[in-house]
Amino acid sequence: MSMTFRSLLATKQDEQVNLEVVEREMKDLPEGDVTIKVAYSSVNYKDGLAINPKAKVVQSYPIVPGIDLAGTVVESDHEAYQEGDEVIVTSYELGVAHDGGFSDYARVKSEWIVPLPDGMSMKEAMTFGTAGFTAALSVHRLEQNGLQPSDGPVLVQGATGGVGSMAVAMLAKNGYTVYASTGKDSEHDYLRSLGAAEILSREDVTPEKLRPLQKQRFAAAVDPVGGKPLASVLSSIQYGGSVAVSGLTAGVEVPTTVMPFILRGVDLLGIDSVYTPMELRRQVWQRLATDLKPDTLNEIENEISLDELPDTLQSILQSKVRGRTVVNLSN
Repeated sequence: MSMTFRSLLATKQDEQVNLEVVEREMKDLPEGDVTIKVAYSSVNYKDGLAINPKAKVVQSYPIVPGIDLAGTVVESDHEAYQEGDEVIVTSYELGVAHDGGFSDYARVKSEWIVPLPDGMSMKEAMTFGTAGFTAALSVHRLEQNGLQPSDGPVLVQGATGGVGSMAVAMLAKNGYTVYASTGKDSEHDYLRSLGAAEILSREDVTPEKLRPLQKQRFAAAVDPVGGKPLASVLSSIQYGGSVAVSGLTAGVEVPTTVMPFILRGVDLLGIDSVYTPMELRRQVWQRLATDLKPDTLNEIENEISLDELPDTLQSILQSKVRGRTVVNLSN
Protein backbone atom coordinates (compact mmCIF):
# COMPACT_ATOMS: atom_id res chain seq x y z
CA MET A 1 0.00 0.00 0.00
CA SER A 2 1.71 3.19 -1.19
CA MET A 3 0.11 6.57 -0.51
CA THR A 4 0.46 9.74 1.49
CA PHE A 5 -1.90 10.87 4.21
CA ARG A 6 -2.18 13.59 6.83
CA SER A 7 -1.32 13.39 10.52
CA LEU A 8 -0.95 15.83 13.39
CA LEU A 9 2.68 15.48 14.45
CA ALA A 10 3.99 16.68 17.83
CA THR A 11 7.70 17.45 17.98
CA LYS A 12 9.75 18.72 20.91
CA GLN A 13 12.38 21.42 20.75
CA ASP A 14 14.03 22.48 23.99
CA GLU A 15 11.06 22.67 26.41
CA GLN A 16 8.47 23.45 23.75
CA VAL A 17 6.15 21.02 21.94
CA ASN A 18 5.20 22.09 18.42
CA LEU A 19 2.18 20.79 16.51
CA GLU A 20 1.95 20.60 12.73
CA VAL A 21 -0.30 18.82 10.26
CA VAL A 22 2.12 16.94 7.99
CA GLU A 23 2.05 14.60 5.01
CA ARG A 24 3.27 11.09 5.85
CA GLU A 25 3.65 7.76 4.06
CA MET A 26 2.49 4.31 5.07
CA LYS A 27 6.07 3.30 5.83
CA ASP A 28 6.07 5.95 8.58
CA LEU A 29 3.41 4.07 10.57
CA PRO A 30 4.62 2.26 13.70
CA GLU A 31 4.76 -1.50 14.17
CA GLY A 32 1.51 -3.40 14.58
CA ASP A 33 -0.48 -6.18 12.97
CA VAL A 34 -3.61 -4.22 12.00
CA THR A 35 -3.75 -1.10 9.81
CA ILE A 36 -6.84 1.10 10.12
CA LYS A 37 -8.30 3.89 7.97
CA VAL A 38 -9.34 6.27 10.72
CA ALA A 39 -12.80 7.79 10.38
CA TYR A 40 -12.99 9.68 13.68
CA SER A 41 -10.89 10.42 16.72
CA SER A 42 -11.67 12.53 19.78
CA VAL A 43 -10.04 14.99 22.14
CA ASN A 44 -9.41 14.07 25.77
CA TYR A 45 -7.72 15.94 28.60
CA LYS A 46 -4.85 13.47 28.33
CA ASP A 47 -4.35 14.56 24.71
CA GLY A 48 -3.92 18.11 25.96
CA LEU A 49 -1.35 16.92 28.48
CA ALA A 50 0.52 15.24 25.62
CA ILE A 51 1.51 18.65 24.26
CA ASN A 52 2.83 19.74 27.66
CA PRO A 53 6.32 18.23 28.15
CA LYS A 54 6.18 18.93 31.89
CA ALA A 55 3.22 16.56 32.20
CA LYS A 56 5.44 13.65 31.11
CA VAL A 57 2.51 11.86 29.48
CA VAL A 58 4.37 11.16 26.24
CA GLN A 59 7.34 8.81 26.43
CA SER A 60 9.23 10.36 23.52
CA TYR A 61 8.79 12.78 20.62
CA PRO A 62 8.05 13.04 17.74
CA ILE A 63 4.64 11.39 18.10
CA VAL A 64 1.17 11.51 16.60
CA PRO A 65 -1.12 12.22 19.60
CA GLY A 66 -4.65 10.94 20.03
CA ILE A 67 -5.55 8.24 22.54
CA ASP A 68 -8.76 7.29 20.66
CA LEU A 69 -9.73 6.21 17.17
CA ALA A 70 -12.52 4.50 15.29
CA GLY A 71 -12.15 3.31 11.74
CA THR A 72 -12.09 0.49 9.19
CA VAL A 73 -9.46 -2.22 8.89
CA VAL A 74 -7.56 -2.00 5.59
CA GLU A 75 -4.80 -4.56 6.32
CA SER A 76 -4.52 -7.25 8.96
CA ASP A 77 -2.03 -9.93 9.90
CA HIS A 78 -4.32 -11.23 12.64
CA GLU A 79 -7.05 -13.76 11.95
CA ALA A 80 -9.56 -12.02 14.22
CA TYR A 81 -9.71 -8.92 11.98
CA GLN A 82 -10.43 -8.71 8.29
CA GLU A 83 -10.41 -5.91 5.74
CA GLY A 84 -13.61 -3.92 6.11
CA ASP A 85 -14.12 -4.57 9.85
CA GLU A 86 -15.18 -1.49 11.81
CA VAL A 87 -13.22 -1.17 15.04
CA ILE A 88 -12.46 1.00 18.07
CA VAL A 89 -9.11 1.56 19.76
CA THR A 90 -8.78 3.55 22.98
CA SER A 91 -5.98 3.95 25.52
CA TYR A 92 -3.21 1.36 26.01
CA GLU A 93 -0.10 3.02 24.52
CA LEU A 94 -2.00 4.83 21.77
CA GLY A 95 -1.02 8.49 21.47
CA VAL A 96 1.52 8.38 24.30
CA ALA A 97 4.09 5.72 23.34
CA HIS A 98 2.68 4.68 19.96
CA ASP A 99 1.42 6.95 17.15
CA GLY A 100 -2.22 7.69 17.84
CA GLY A 101 -5.55 8.60 16.35
CA PHE A 102 -4.95 12.12 15.03
CA SER A 103 -4.11 10.71 11.62
CA ASP A 104 -5.85 9.48 8.48
CA TYR A 105 -4.27 6.06 9.01
CA ALA A 106 -3.05 4.17 12.08
CA ARG A 107 -1.31 0.86 12.69
CA VAL A 108 -1.92 -0.81 16.06
CA LYS A 109 -1.60 -4.04 17.97
CA SER A 110 -4.57 -6.35 17.52
CA GLU A 111 -4.88 -6.88 21.28
CA TRP A 112 -5.87 -3.22 21.67
CA ILE A 113 -8.88 -3.48 19.35
CA VAL A 114 -12.58 -3.65 20.23
CA PRO A 115 -15.00 -4.50 17.40
CA LEU A 116 -17.54 -1.74 16.89
CA PRO A 117 -20.70 -2.92 18.72
CA ASP A 118 -23.99 -3.31 16.88
CA GLY A 119 -26.14 -0.24 17.30
CA MET A 120 -23.21 2.19 17.42
CA SER A 121 -21.74 4.28 14.61
CA MET A 122 -18.04 5.15 14.43
CA LYS A 123 -18.86 8.79 15.12
CA GLU A 124 -20.87 7.80 18.19
CA ALA A 125 -17.94 5.66 19.35
CA MET A 126 -15.70 8.72 19.27
CA THR A 127 -18.33 10.93 20.85
CA PHE A 128 -17.83 8.52 23.73
CA GLY A 129 -14.09 7.91 23.29
CA THR A 130 -11.95 7.46 26.39
CA ALA A 131 -13.97 10.02 28.35
CA GLY A 132 -17.27 8.26 27.66
CA PHE A 133 -15.73 4.86 28.30
CA THR A 134 -14.35 6.15 31.61
CA ALA A 135 -17.76 7.52 32.60
CA ALA A 136 -19.42 4.23 31.68
CA LEU A 137 -16.80 2.24 33.57
CA SER A 138 -17.42 4.48 36.59
CA VAL A 139 -21.18 3.87 36.47
CA HIS A 140 -20.60 0.15 35.91
CA ARG A 141 -18.31 -0.13 38.94
CA LEU A 142 -20.68 1.88 41.16
CA GLU A 143 -23.54 -0.43 40.21
CA GLN A 144 -21.38 -3.50 40.80
CA ASN A 145 -20.75 -2.05 44.25
CA GLY A 146 -24.49 -1.96 44.91
CA LEU A 147 -25.68 1.46 43.69
CA GLN A 148 -29.34 1.68 42.69
CA PRO A 149 -31.46 4.70 41.63
CA SER A 150 -33.53 4.42 44.82
CA ASP A 151 -30.45 4.99 47.02
CA GLY A 152 -30.49 8.75 46.56
CA PRO A 153 -28.75 11.47 44.56
CA VAL A 154 -25.50 10.80 42.72
CA LEU A 155 -23.01 13.66 42.45
CA VAL A 156 -20.99 14.23 39.28
CA GLN A 157 -17.98 16.49 39.68
CA GLY A 158 -16.51 18.46 36.76
CA ALA A 159 -19.86 17.98 35.10
CA THR A 160 -19.26 20.01 31.93
CA GLY A 161 -16.12 18.09 30.97
CA GLY A 162 -16.01 14.96 28.86
CA VAL A 163 -16.27 12.38 31.65
CA GLY A 164 -18.65 14.56 33.64
CA SER A 165 -21.06 15.30 30.79
CA MET A 166 -21.22 11.66 29.84
CA ALA A 167 -21.75 10.53 33.42
CA VAL A 168 -24.61 13.00 33.93
CA ALA A 169 -26.37 11.80 30.77
CA MET A 170 -25.81 8.08 31.44
CA LEU A 171 -26.98 8.24 35.04
CA ALA A 172 -30.04 10.35 34.17
CA LYS A 173 -31.06 7.94 31.41
CA ASN A 174 -30.96 5.06 33.89
CA GLY A 175 -33.24 6.73 36.42
CA TYR A 176 -30.72 8.22 38.84
CA THR A 177 -31.21 11.63 40.45
CA VAL A 178 -28.11 13.48 39.29
CA TYR A 179 -26.55 16.45 41.06
CA ALA A 180 -24.06 18.13 38.74
CA SER A 181 -21.21 20.22 40.13
CA THR A 182 -19.63 22.93 37.98
CA GLY A 183 -17.83 26.23 38.32
CA LYS A 184 -19.40 27.53 35.11
CA ASP A 185 -22.61 29.49 35.72
CA SER A 186 -23.21 29.73 31.97
CA GLU A 187 -23.56 25.96 31.59
CA HIS A 188 -26.55 25.28 33.85
CA ASP A 189 -28.99 24.94 30.93
CA TYR A 190 -26.62 22.53 29.20
CA LEU A 191 -26.41 20.30 32.26
CA ARG A 192 -30.17 20.33 32.73
CA SER A 193 -30.56 19.31 29.07
CA LEU A 194 -28.44 16.24 29.86
CA GLY A 195 -30.72 15.31 32.74
CA ALA A 196 -29.21 16.93 35.82
CA ALA A 197 -31.84 17.41 38.54
CA GLU A 198 -29.76 19.90 40.56
CA ILE A 199 -26.81 22.13 39.71
CA LEU A 200 -24.29 22.74 42.49
CA SER A 201 -21.48 25.26 42.47
CA ARG A 202 -17.98 24.20 43.41
CA GLU A 203 -18.40 26.08 46.67
CA ASP A 204 -21.58 24.11 47.42
CA VAL A 205 -19.58 20.89 47.24
CA THR A 206 -16.15 21.97 48.42
CA PRO A 207 -16.18 24.52 51.26
CA GLU A 208 -13.06 26.51 52.02
CA LYS A 209 -12.56 24.61 55.28
CA LEU A 210 -12.93 20.85 55.05
CA ARG A 211 -14.22 18.72 57.89
CA PRO A 212 -13.43 15.02 58.31
CA LEU A 213 -17.14 14.25 58.11
CA GLN A 214 -19.87 16.45 56.66
CA LYS A 215 -23.60 15.96 56.25
CA GLN A 216 -24.45 12.77 54.35
CA ARG A 217 -25.72 14.19 51.05
CA PHE A 218 -24.96 11.76 48.23
CA ALA A 219 -25.46 8.04 47.66
CA ALA A 220 -22.44 7.98 45.34
CA ALA A 221 -20.27 10.19 43.18
CA VAL A 222 -18.42 10.17 39.88
CA ASP A 223 -15.22 12.18 40.33
CA PRO A 224 -12.88 12.96 37.42
CA VAL A 225 -11.15 15.82 39.27
CA GLY A 226 -9.43 14.46 42.41
CA GLY A 227 -7.66 16.80 44.85
CA LYS A 228 -9.55 18.76 47.49
CA PRO A 229 -12.97 18.31 45.83
CA LEU A 230 -12.58 14.54 46.13
CA ALA A 231 -11.76 14.86 49.84
CA SER A 232 -14.88 16.95 50.38
CA VAL A 233 -17.12 14.51 48.51
CA LEU A 234 -15.78 11.53 50.44
CA SER A 235 -16.84 13.24 53.67
CA SER A 236 -20.37 13.81 52.25
CA ILE A 237 -21.20 10.30 51.03
CA GLN A 238 -24.00 8.38 52.71
CA TYR A 239 -23.25 5.32 54.80
CA GLY A 240 -22.08 2.45 52.57
CA GLY A 241 -21.84 4.65 49.48
CA SER A 242 -19.09 4.81 46.87
CA VAL A 243 -17.01 7.30 44.90
CA ALA A 244 -15.57 6.38 41.50
CA VAL A 245 -12.47 8.49 40.88
CA SER A 246 -10.82 8.70 37.47
CA GLY A 247 -9.01 12.03 37.20
CA LEU A 248 -6.65 14.57 38.69
CA THR A 249 -7.49 17.94 37.18
CA ALA A 250 -7.75 19.39 40.72
CA GLY A 251 -4.52 17.74 41.83
CA VAL A 252 -3.09 14.41 42.91
CA GLU A 253 -3.03 15.07 46.66
CA VAL A 254 -6.27 14.32 48.52
CA PRO A 255 -6.44 15.96 51.99
CA THR A 256 -8.77 13.45 53.57
CA THR A 257 -8.87 11.28 56.69
CA VAL A 258 -9.82 7.68 57.38
CA MET A 259 -13.12 8.84 58.92
CA PRO A 260 -15.40 8.32 55.88
CA PHE A 261 -14.02 4.82 55.39
CA ILE A 262 -14.09 3.51 58.95
CA LEU A 263 -17.15 5.35 60.31
CA ARG A 264 -19.41 5.29 57.24
CA GLY A 265 -18.06 2.36 55.26
CA VAL A 266 -17.45 4.51 52.18
CA ASP A 267 -15.70 2.84 49.23
CA LEU A 268 -13.24 4.68 46.98
CA LEU A 269 -13.22 3.00 43.57
CA GLY A 270 -10.22 3.68 41.33
CA ILE A 271 -11.18 3.79 37.65
CA ASP A 272 -8.43 2.92 35.17
CA SER A 273 -9.54 3.06 31.55
CA VAL A 274 -6.06 2.56 30.08
CA TYR A 275 -5.45 -1.11 30.85
CA THR A 276 -9.00 -2.29 31.54
CA PRO A 277 -9.05 -6.06 30.86
CA MET A 278 -10.45 -6.81 27.41
CA GLU A 279 -13.41 -8.86 28.65
CA LEU A 280 -14.61 -5.96 30.82
CA ARG A 281 -13.71 -3.43 28.11
CA ARG A 282 -15.95 -5.17 25.59
CA GLN A 283 -18.73 -5.52 28.16
CA VAL A 284 -18.69 -1.78 28.89
CA TRP A 285 -18.59 -0.86 25.17
CA GLN A 286 -21.63 -3.09 24.69
CA ARG A 287 -23.42 -1.16 27.44
CA LEU A 288 -22.46 2.06 25.66
CA ALA A 289 -24.30 0.77 22.60
CA THR A 290 -27.38 -0.14 24.65
CA ASP A 291 -28.49 0.90 28.14
CA LEU A 292 -25.74 3.49 28.77
CA LYS A 293 -26.19 5.24 25.41
CA PRO A 294 -27.70 8.65 26.23
CA ASP A 295 -30.58 10.02 24.17
CA THR A 296 -28.77 13.37 24.41
CA LEU A 297 -25.53 12.17 22.80
CA ASN A 298 -25.65 14.74 20.01
CA GLU A 299 -25.88 17.58 22.56
CA ILE A 300 -22.57 16.50 24.11
CA GLU A 301 -20.66 16.34 20.81
CA ASN A 302 -18.83 19.05 18.87
CA GLU A 303 -17.11 18.18 15.58
CA ILE A 304 -13.81 19.65 14.33
CA SER A 305 -11.28 18.97 11.58
CA LEU A 306 -7.65 17.89 11.88
CA ASP A 307 -6.55 21.46 11.18
CA GLU A 308 -8.53 22.77 14.16
CA LEU A 309 -6.90 20.36 16.60
CA PRO A 310 -3.95 22.48 17.83
CA ASP A 311 -6.23 25.22 19.16
CA THR A 312 -8.61 22.70 20.71
CA LEU A 313 -5.78 20.91 22.52
CA GLN A 314 -4.79 24.22 24.11
CA SER A 315 -8.41 24.97 25.02
CA ILE A 316 -9.01 21.67 26.80
CA LEU A 317 -6.10 22.38 29.15
CA GLN A 318 -7.70 25.73 29.97
CA SER A 319 -11.10 24.11 30.74
CA LYS A 320 -12.63 25.91 27.76
CA VAL A 321 -14.01 22.78 26.10
CA ARG A 322 -17.52 21.58 26.91
CA GLY A 323 -18.61 17.98 26.48
CA ARG A 324 -16.87 15.93 23.80
CA THR A 325 -14.93 17.07 20.74
CA VAL A 326 -14.91 14.65 17.80
CA VAL A 327 -12.23 14.90 15.10
CA ASN A 328 -13.59 14.08 11.62
CA LEU A 329 -10.99 12.20 9.56
CA SER A 330 -13.45 10.50 7.22
CA ASN A 331 -12.87 12.74 4.19
